[in-house]
Amino acid sequence: MSKARLFSPEFVLLLECCRWNFAASVNDRPTPPAAIDWAKLVQLARFHRVQALVWNALPKDSVPPEARPLAADAQLIAANNLAIARECAGLQRNLTDHGLLHLFVKGLTVGALAYRSPMLKMGWDIDLLIDPDDLAAVAELLEDRGYGLRLPARRRDLERWHAGSKESVWSQPNGLHLELHTRLTDNESLIPTVDVSSPIRVVQLSHDLALPTLGPEELFAYLAVHGASSAWFRLKWISDFAALIECRTEIEMGELYRRSQKLGAGRSAGQALLLADRLFGSLEGAPRLRAELETEPMTRVLVSGAMRMIGRRPVDPTDEWFGTFAIHWTQFLLLPGLRFKTGELRRQAMGLMRERLI
Repeated sequence: MSKARLFSPEFVLLLECCRWNFAASVNDRPTPPAAIDWAKLVQLARFHRVQALVWNALPKDSVPPEARPLAADAQLIAANNLAIARECAGLQRNLTDHGLLHLFVKGLTVGALAYRSPMLKMGWDIDLLIDPDDLAAVAELLEDRGYGLRLPARRRDLERWHAGSKESVWSQPNGLHLELHTRLTDNESLIPTVDVSSPIRVVQLSHDLALPTLGPEELFAYLAVHGASSAWFRLKWISDFAALIECRTEIEMGELYRRSQKLGAGRSAGQALLLADRLFGSLEGAPRLRAELETEPMTRVLVSGAMRMIGRRPVDPTDEWFGTFAIHWTQFLLLPGLRFKTGELRRQAMGLMRERLI
């Protein structure tokens, strides 16, 4: 079934705009249809957090005043990314000087790998992965840089918090946020060996700033699990993923997929590949891999769930009654076996209890 039948013209245009920004894209600049609802396009772009990508791709001579808010959004996103880049540079110097292992995950590093400009990818925080044994030292370093702990609320609860959660949340008075990760997933059965000691690559963001992040195979697995953990309800997550595999050969994508299974990404990797294919045609050159992934019933169920979430009306799931239900039930399918499902049930129950105590 074509995207035009599945989605509104405005959402299809979002997809075309995102793909035009892919670093490896050779697509023509998208042409907005005559009957486009520009106010709806702005609303969708903001919900899916792809405003800068959309504005950068649109032909400016055909954009009416109703779409001009995207230009202002794009400027704010670029300014915020510049502030994040400056802070990442300072953090990297401090962490390196103290001999503390660290990786920058998602954010600017993914933006630089995925898109023509890393400043186009919307982000509101810095995701910093460290060694759990260095938690106290890094916390002290963050406080010296002016960060305050936001989640958990009390500094003395930090170690206990990280025992049950993958990250704590910090912020500076200027509004800059940082998520401090001691692991990459709340359910430790998923990608259990992907951590700060995993293979890395260094991403050049500018002539004087290069940041370390996960190596290609580990990043592929992590982004698949990260998107699946929220049922991919925002377009920006699958856009990042699809951009990173754009123009990969079938052999290369097959190798990434096989490696993700060894790393423990489970069905999230197949879900991500098929979802990227449904939205961006990512597997057009990989028919055998597509056919293989389509044979797995639970993977197809996960893809259908993600398609419904990403195509739903632009309201955050947490703002609706039972809005997160689809997210929670799909999390049980990411790995086979009763042991994983029992552990996931326990994790979700403990998460609800922790939320009530906050």
